[in-house]
Amino acid sequence: MPRIVAAFRIAAILEACSWMGLLIGMAFKYSGNGEAGVHLFGPIHGGLFMVYVLLAGPATRAAGWSARGTLLALLAAIPPLTTLWVERRLRAEPIAADGAAAA
Repeated sequence: MPRIVAAFRIAAILEACSWMGLLIGMAFKYSGNGEAGVHLFGPIHGGLFMVYVLLAGPATRAAGWSARGTLLALLAAIPPLTTLWVERRLRAEPIAADGAAAA
């Protein structure tokens, strides 16, 4: 597996975890238990979101995905935890030695 694809898979998992942390922090905030979770996970999630988006193009090209697949990977960053679907799809698809997805 190309390194860029492996890095993107890790970014997808971390982005989903940071989403979960942010959602939990928001639940605490709106239940009146303080804003510490949002202050902690907000910047972490923002940074991991940017890493995910920046790696999406090169990683999906290296994996042999179409432009539509790349667009879906980018859109997956918006709903919570959807990047886990992208990571699972990358893990399931074999990648040929030249970087193109195997048929």
